[in-house]
Amino acid sequence: MTEQNMRTLLHIPILHTQIDMGSLGKSVETVAIQKMGKRQWELSRQAIEQAWTTIEQVVTQLEVPYDRVRLYQDSLPVCGREREIVTELAASGSRNHQILLRLMERGAILMGAESPELLVEEYRLVNSLLAAQPAGGAVKATPEQQEQSRMLLQKRDSYIAQRINDTLQPGETGILFIGMLHSVYKMLSADIRIRYPLQAPSAAVS
Repeated sequence: MTEQNMRTLLHIPILHTQIDMGSLGKSVETVAIQKMGKRQWELSRQAIEQAWTTIEQVVTQLEVPYDRVRLYQDSLPVCGREREIVTELAASGSRNHQILLRLMERGAILMGAESPELLVEEYRLVNSLLAAQPAGGAVKATPEQQEQSRMLLQKRDSYIAQRINDTLQPGETGILFIGMLHSVYKMLSADIRIRYPLQAPSAAVS
């Protein structure tokens, strides 16, 4: 396969902000403050914002053929409303989705990346964990819930990888915005060349 016909995926590790978490955001913030304290939470929030500044600088300076670029976003379902969802979250202040909009303005194609059913399943799991949290106590998952969470993440990764395998065409570049706990790169087709503009997952370079 010639260089011109190769499939390339740019792996962008991300950190989710409270805005990105939607209706769960406030509950997650409350639990985090109880666990680490108000000052530490604020320092963590500032660190996440700084990380997004770095991501924004790197991604917006990428030299890629935007008319042959597909965008794959963690937690964005295949649903037919992908652009609407990204636009709404960008308007609410999500830096992640603001970056997506800028790349779309340059000609990149937005792709739904996740199974709606699996996302609903994860929402219910997280919601049940938060609901079961004792007042003033830390969230503690049972072994069964930990295993359910692990299996769910694996299923999500498999779906995302298959979505990329099926839709990224020869000669195209994909940009994958994905949380650091994911291991999608392990499940991609062998003919997809993966690049890491920021940093590679530790397991990918060990």
